[in-house]
Amino acid sequence: MSTTGSETIVRRQIPDRLDTPLKRAFGSWEMLLFAVAIAIFIANSLASPYFLNAWNLSDATFNFTEKAMIAFAMALLIIAGEIDLSVAAIIALASTAMGFAVQMGVSTPGLVAIGITTGLACGAFNGLLVAVFKLPSIVVTIGTMSLFRGISYLVLGDQAFGKYPADFAFFGQGYVFWVISFEFVLFLIVAAIFGVILHATNFGRQVYVIGNNPLAARFSGIPVERVKFKLFLLTGLMSGIAAICLTSRLGSTRPSIAQGWELEVVTMVVLGGVSILGGSGTILGVFIAAFVMGLVTFGLGLLNVPGIVMSIFIGLLLIITIALPIIARRIKHARSAG
Repeated sequence: MSTTGSETIVRRQIPDRLDTPLKRAFGSWEMLLFAVAIAIFIANSLASPYFLNAWNLSDATFNFTEKAMIAFAMALLIIAGEIDLSVAAIIALASTAMGFAVQMGVSTPGLVAIGITTGLACGAFNGLLVAVFKLPSIVVTIGTMSLFRGISYLVLGDQAFGKYPADFAFFGQGYVFWVISFEFVLFLIVAAIFGVILHATNFGRQVYVIGNNPLAARFSGIPVERVKFKLFLLTGLMSGIAAICLTSRLGSTRPSIAQGWELEVVTMVVLGGVSILGGSGTILGVFIAAFVMGLVTFGLGLLNVPGIVMSIFIGLLLIITIALPIIARRIKHARSAG
């Protein structure tokens, strides 16, 4: 706050992280997550003698890299006060489009272009309904979730597309150096790009402003609808890229591909400290949360824990990470009032 003559100017800074008692206790949500990741890593190494094998650790990254790339885009969307629950269905539709194309003899560059274009088209459709027609994003994307995956089931039925070109396998199965996979390198690049977009550009600042107060953002000259449309395009784009990597890794296309991923992506974002109410969060938090979820699921897999137990764990984790900041804020307000 500064004083000029008889006028007092108050400067406020839009927070990009949650202010909770837990955060003050541990320094930051990101540091708490980092400590949790280290604890899980140690626990996994003690629980299974196979965990510390370099190739097993490399395989562990496949548990989260594709989901995390979508989560980075989803983080921006949730910070802006919106959500996209159709991302897994976009993967299914993009994979179906690539599978149909490969039956027509399309080569690897064409398949990549089809996967990305399909993702962008689905994102543009969601963005059009939300930004232009002003429909609630949660309702729209629940609808398109059924629509996109329904199209995949209509095209494929109980069948599967396969016989992808040999060079297409590199995106999901290739290694850049030793145990460092192409997917992991792509994940790091995407994380850096979204970190710059959110934290070092005017577009990122607009995302925070919209999430905190869309009405004030509109009056301040920010093109709210245009920004939201671009954010849906980004989620569609990253879903298309994830579809390329996942289809390449599996070597086939089924309508059930990536079933349930929307829950894991949202869990990853919220666990990373992004407020489900919008207006706060960091890419670093989502980055660390991706490792936490990847280590947990891989560790449980090494211990032969059934998949249904993992689903229960993810559901509980989502509830806890949403409820914890809200409860902490209520405790803080109660103490202040008292």
